[in-house]
Order: sequence, then C-alpha cells, then structure tokens
Amino acid sequence: MAAGHGNTPAAWTAVGIAMLGFVVGSVALLQVPTQMTLLWIGIIIAVIAFPLFLVLSKLGFNSSDH
Repeated sequence: MAAGHGNTPAAWTAVGIAMLGFVVGSVALLQVPTQMTLLWIGIIIAVIAFPLFLVLSKLGFNSSDH
C-alpha cells in the first residue's frame, strides 16, 4: 500500500458521511420503540457515501498533495 493510502479528501468525506449514517441509524435503534423511518434515513445516508466517493474521485479529489 502507498504511504498516503486513503488519506485523500474524497476518502475522508466518504468516511465522514458513512459514519454520520451509522450514528443516525444507531440513534434510531436506541429509541423505544425503534424509529424505523430514522433507521432507513441512516441506512440511506451510509449507502450514499460510496457513490459520493466515486464522484469526488472523478472530480480529482482522490489525490493527496503531501
């Protein structure tokens, strides 16, 4: 692996969005009763992270300038 593997704006943005989705989903699962709408919103946010990474990569944000 390269020294800067995954250390790009595209990767950090995608990971941040995915983590946000996991947090939203986790909060939904902690509710009594479980908030299914909020859970699905969290799942959708997490799934959006990968296409977002691909778009940002195509726009040139997948290179680190170290």
